[in-house]
Amino acid sequence: MAVSDISPATQDYLKCVWNLQEWADGPVSVTALAERLGVRTSTASDGVKKLAEQGLVEHETYGGITLTAAGRAHAVAMARRHRLLETYLVQELGYDWDEVHDEAEVLEHAVSDRLIAAIDARLGHPTRDPHGDPIPSADGTEHRPDAVVLARAEPGRYVVARISDADPARLRALAERGVVLDADVEVDARGAASVYGLRVDPDDALAVWVARA
Repeated sequence: MAVSDISPATQDYLKCVWNLQEWADGPVSVTALAERLGVRTSTASDGVKKLAEQGLVEHETYGGITLTAAGRAHAVAMARRHRLLETYLVQELGYDWDEVHDEAEVLEHAVSDRLIAAIDARLGHPTRDPHGDPIPSADGTEHRPDAVVLARAEPGRYVVARISDADPARLRALAERGVVLDADVEVDARGAASVYGLRVDPDDALAVWVARA
């Protein structure tokens, strides 16, 4: 079954579970899923039950949610769609990086696999989206970089590898201060981080992932 054959709601649930697991190992809670989707916990719980009945997730009562092989394949396909669309909007249509998430959320349910393949080719097969999230390959291979949350980075030199797109206002503020992909980061012995000599706020450091320079 192709990802286009499942409902938009199912697509959203699977992609959300995968997104929550991508940068934090371990099962996903129903509460976390509900918060990310913006629905009631009871609504998320009902949705998870339906996914389990379809063999797309595994969920024990009061336990975490994990994707089955079939569920993961669909989730990765949706993440690929979303991130390629974000990249296309920025590179080809002139959107800013803080504007593309909501647009891609709508478009990802309407595009065909053929169109996604064409966009991928047009962009030169990019490996990450405008926020640094890795774009899975067409065969479903994932490419998460070896990066850590800046707030937990050991002293040393790094480069920005990923910035969470959960808060558009934060993206705009970080860009104004030079905290963008591939920017140089220095973490001192006290754990304080700075970019181009400018201190990164501790709250912002929770939204930035860095890799060793």
